[in-house]
Amino acid sequence: MNPLARRIAAEIAATGPIGLDRYWNTALFDREHGYYTSREPFGRGGDFVTAPEVSQMFGELIGAWVVAAWRELGSPAPFLLVEIGPGRGTLMADMQRTIARVAPDCMRALRVRLVETSDRLAAVQAATLDRFDLPVRRVRQIRELEALPAIIVANELFDAIAMRQFVFDGDAWRERCVTLSGSGRLEFVLSRKADALPKTLLAGTAPLAGAVLEWSPAREALAAEIADRLARDGGAGLFVDYGHAATGFGDTLQAVHGHAFADPLDRPGECDITSHVDFAPIAAAFRARGLAVSPVFTQGAFLVSLGLRERAAALAAQAEAGKHAEIEAAARRLAGSGENEMGILFKVLGVATAALHLPPFGLGPAD
Repeated sequence: MNPLARRIAAEIAATGPIGLDRYWNTALFDREHGYYTSREPFGRGGDFVTAPEVSQMFGELIGAWVVAAWRELGSPAPFLLVEIGPGRGTLMADMQRTIARVAPDCMRALRVRLVETSDRLAAVQAATLDRFDLPVRRVRQIRELEALPAIIVANELFDAIAMRQFVFDGDAWRERCVTLSGSGRLEFVLSRKADALPKTLLAGTAPLAGAVLEWSPAREALAAEIADRLARDGGAGLFVDYGHAATGFGDTLQAVHGHAFADPLDRPGECDITSHVDFAPIAAAFRARGLAVSPVFTQGAFLVSLGLRERAAALAAQAEAGKHAEIEAAARRLAGSGENEMGILFKVLGVATAALHLPPFGLGPAD
């Protein structure tokens, strides 16, 4: 066992099995040994590659989306350009470069805000964005943002937020928890009988024994906090994550280490833990606060609708001959539907104080 596993084991020995959400939060965010507080997860040298790291085209197209949304919102000045969970700052850098090139008036009006809980990642982001002659303010919580109109962008945000799992035993739903085996290793156990699952999650379902239901009150609470902020001060949001548009049964818990799947209970703090995002309750949280909510759309179709193919062709025309295949492969990875491609697995949700005349508003749902 590593030091964090020993600490978790000691807690279980003292108090009994812990919920998956408690284990998840400890493994990812423990101040000393947590995955996001102590490791470099991003890029080819880390454990996974996000869309902004695949190609500059992703951030450039999102930057163009920000400009179009800003103009539809009435070109407020000043306004906040907010990224929640900015990783290494790559997406924000690509967005700023694009906005400065295509819309200098928007660039003058924006105030960059990064919502980041990790001091280590905040330092990396500051270094990435240092080349821009713009003040960048980092905050730890959404509630620290100024009361100004905001355009909020988040890529792979909700998947990092803890969820809970419940298993139907043929008679009732029971919560899956983490306990200690007889040999002292961490293992899953069905524990608490679940009597507080939201009825909306179970509406119209007829589970068979062994069915797994995933529910994340924390993801819904985060969506509600963002929605309250936008409803009060105005603005729009764009959220990209992998998951599904409708609630359903299935075990999507996974861990990744060195770009390969790993045991979620093995080496806590050394592996990324994630699960597919259920967009249905997140969208409902935005609607409940009076915001216009787009259909949940696939990343591939969304990027193509913004001009991915045209941008790839333009980059290839300017690039050395040997780079053409690399650019084409990056575009395919962002929008394709094959193995290791992000086009279908990743989804996009847009929200705003009023429906916008740009994707993903007005597009058909993903599934």
